[in-house]
Amino acid sequence: MKKQILLNAFNMNSVGHINHGLWAHPRDQSHRYKSLDYWTSLAATLEKGLFDGIFLADIIGVYDVYRGSVELTLRESIQLPVNDPLLLVSAMAAVTKNLGFGITVNLNSDEPYLFARRMSTLDHLTDGRVGWNIVTGYLDSAARALGQDAQAEHDSRYDRADEYMDVLYKLWEGSWDDDAVVLDKANRVFADPSKVRPIAHEGRFYRSHGYHLAEPSLQRTPVLYQAGTSGRGRKFAARHAECVFVTATDKAAAKAASRALRQEALEAGRRPEDMKIFVGITVITGETARHAEDRHREYLQHASPEAGLAHFSASTGIDFSRYELDDQITYGTSNAIQSATQLAKQRGWTKRQLLAELAVGGRYPVIVGDGSMVAAELANWIDEGEIDGFNLTRTVVPESYEDFVAHVVPVLQEQGRYKTAYEAGSLRQKLFGLGDRLPVSHPAVQARFRRGGGS
Repeated sequence: MKKQILLNAFNMNSVGHINHGLWAHPRDQSHRYKSLDYWTSLAATLEKGLFDGIFLADIIGVYDVYRGSVELTLRESIQLPVNDPLLLVSAMAAVTKNLGFGITVNLNSDEPYLFARRMSTLDHLTDGRVGWNIVTGYLDSAARALGQDAQAEHDSRYDRADEYMDVLYKLWEGSWDDDAVVLDKANRVFADPSKVRPIAHEGRFYRSHGYHLAEPSLQRTPVLYQAGTSGRGRKFAARHAECVFVTATDKAAAKAASRALRQEALEAGRRPEDMKIFVGITVITGETARHAEDRHREYLQHASPEAGLAHFSASTGIDFSRYELDDQITYGTSNAIQSATQLAKQRGWTKRQLLAELAVGGRYPVIVGDGSMVAAELANWIDEGEIDGFNLTRTVVPESYEDFVAHVVPVLQEQGRYKTAYEAGSLRQKLFGLGDRLPVSHPAVQARFRRGGGS
């Protein structure tokens, strides 16, 4: 049986996201990101195309490394302004029944006690369709805005994240029994007090004593996403993540990353199949190959490679404005996104090469062709790259997603590579087919209350 492709729409509550400059395209509607109709219409399109979810990126802070300012960031709307992604979910959930929601939240932006309630609330309101993309942040501008001098050292941010997760697991998995809510109106018992207990956490970074404020949701713990392929990032993913987002410029790189991640999951006591791996990708398609190629050329006319370079400057911590087009660039260690720096170092990219790479697609591969051509290439990525699916970036909104649904999805379905209907159940059940809750191989189950044995 052919492996079916999982698919997320990769988006952000902002004008610019990955493919910079395309907000200026006459047909692009991303400036309407402040409108609920913009998001509910997109959600309906994605559900029509049977997308597994919409993956909402987010940042705290601004891109101010390039030229040491936010001048270009503001002129080209390089993820600024950027609104809160969580507030979109209820509206999109109201117009869909199956679409999942992967929401990026920096764990440094909220105390775990309050964040646990926020995600449980969304899991209730969506009938179990919520996932969380765990990020630790990488922008010094964000650290300063939050009252710190700079970002903490890269690996120590993951140490803090590990403990953050431990607090959340206690709240989501251990504070309420499954049958704590009785809802007995005749005897005036809503919840059985003997089946609800406070957590107690005293750690290096966090201290929390209290009851989880939300009753158990369908999934309890949301589906856990993570994007990070540094050494420390892989260890974190191996322990916690169910879905991992990797950056790979070719299938060999995807295969290497996938194998490394699954091996570390195995070493962490989990099963390799407990992890789904997604690659970021840009698709430009149309009714014919020529139509797709014309679209690609048209998009390039409106793209802003320099804006892409400013984004990459923030990702690596390197101000590329200081270099001439063909200067050799020194890629040292970075406290930002280590995988971005490693990629540029491996490729030996000059500023000229970066501008060409970042015009359309960002750091992600670009596939241009009709539905059959795109479907074949996506299937090859799944098979040769040993991955499970894709985070599909937007180009011109909403036509890039509409084109994909119209031209690529039917071909994938005909080839048995893509579902023809949604499975029932929660987001976790749809992705893994093993139930709504985390499997026993996940470390979160250690926080579940066991009668007679404590938590």
